[in-house]
Amino acid sequence: MSALLTTDAIERHLVALTDWRLDHNQTRIEKRFVFEDFQVAFAFMVQVAFCAERLNHHPDWSNSHTTVDISLTTHNAGGLTKKDFFLAQAIEDIFI
Repeated sequence: MSALLTTDAIERHLVALTDWRLDHNQTRIEKRFVFEDFQVAFAFMVQVAFCAERLNHHPDWSNSHTTVDISLTTHNAGGLTKKDFFLAQAIEDIFI
């Protein structure tokens, strides 16, 4: 199991990401992605799904037309670990 990050470590990792925010319980990081249309949003989700499978770390997410909301936490650790920030950066790389 991955080790939970300290509050200071979470803040340091969060600064390196664009527009990700910490949830009110400080156990998840979240971001909304907006696309030009549903096809582009869905294609993004497919790319993220393949990446998540490779990393064996999966997002909680939802899609509504042109938006994709993603929430990351390490469920078996009960909060945020390095895995969440690694996946968030990979998602950012896909989004670009």
